[in-house]
Amino acid sequence: MSAHGDVDLGHTLAGWTGTALAVAALSVLGVAVVAVSPPLALIGGGLGVLAGPTTWLLHLAGWGKPSGPRPRGDWPWRVRDLGARRGHPDCLGCRMAGRRPATVTAVRVTVGSEVLAGPTRASINS
Repeated sequence: MSAHGDVDLGHTLAGWTGTALAVAALSVLGVAVVAVSPPLALIGGGLGVLAGPTTWLLHLAGWGKPSGPRPRGDWPWRVRDLGARRGHPDCLGCRMAGRRPATVTAVRVTVGSEVLAGPTRASINS
């Protein structure tokens, strides 16, 4: 049990890497402002621009996490998400990459009171 209770805070390699790049970018930009150095400002800006895409690519490679709670065994930040290749439901990053997870659609054919077909899995792309 942590100081935050028994919850999954979502710490992942993708999140930590993106945060570290953003903090480094802001630090370099701060030094650039104090030193009045355009080259340092460009370096800091470049690091800042890299933070988002780097986090996104790591998420797509399975080092991020899907939305919502995860099983306790998946809480450590070094656990890779093997389902990322299929895409996460309701994930903007996965949708931007063209990954559409399979959804369950209900298909029922009834004749009188008899059900001939039940739920089937179908892809969003079909």
